[in-house]
Amino acid sequence: MESNVKKQLEIFALKARIGTVESIFNAKAGHPGGSLSICDVLAYLYNCEMKIDPANPSWEDRDRFVLSKGHAAPALYATLALKGYFPVEDLKTLRKSDSYLQGHPNMNKIPGIDMSTGSLGQGISAAVGMAIGAKLDGKDYRVYTVLGDGEIEEGEVWEAAMLAGNRKLDNLTVFVDFNGLQIDGTIEEVNSACPIDEKFKAFNWNVITIDGHNLDEIENAVNVAKNTKGAPTCIVLKTVKGKGVSYMENQVGWHGKAPNEEEYRIAMAELNEALQKLEA
Repeated sequence: MESNVKKQLEIFALKARIGTVESIFNAKAGHPGGSLSICDVLAYLYNCEMKIDPANPSWEDRDRFVLSKGHAAPALYATLALKGYFPVEDLKTLRKSDSYLQGHPNMNKIPGIDMSTGSLGQGISAAVGMAIGAKLDGKDYRVYTVLGDGEIEEGEVWEAAMLAGNRKLDNLTVFVDFNGLQIDGTIEEVNSACPIDEKFKAFNWNVITIDGHNLDEIENAVNVAKNTKGAPTCIVLKTVKGKGVSYMENQVGWHGKAPNEEEYRIAMAELNEALQKLEA
């Protein structure tokens, strides 16, 4: 990846993290940990990979994105706002009773949302259906979806994975956000789905494991997925929950709570300092 492109993606991801923290702080509720861990892959997909048109969110031939771990909506909202789907200022209305930006993505109210998600396991199922639909219609659009490592404890995930493998859906790419933490503790303590890679391979998937914060590795893995024929691809993203905010990183307690004013101030100072260094 060219250095200038990488720098612009790093800036975008930082701005998405800033928007994520801003929205959750103003909402006084939300899921910062698992939102911050996926900002890098969203930055790459929405800036370098996906065929999209913010001026025409319902464009029939667009690539589809499904946030299966719907509680990470703040990261997706920040990404969509930065891409021009709606005003960045609206991020501050997250979860307000009169806002269209609710706690989980709603395809009927939010431009750029391809599937309403929140019930874990259902997002990948919808993504599989979209990929099948593209095949049946002879369309070349691709479908991308992000799952949580805790989410893949849901049985419905594996029903969808089995169908995708059997249907050889090479137009489908799944990302598993493997940050090792879920709402009640580590995934090992709760109900580990490891080894994640071997499970997807058993369902006839192509599997790649990468550093989910390394943009070069993300780019290479996505290119491999596009060039893989006859099988869907699962990209396991090894990430840090709460990435970018020191006191949130690798802390399970930040799965689903908002920062107070002092915590917000520290988080924004850290993120803005990192942004200023990149933009210098």
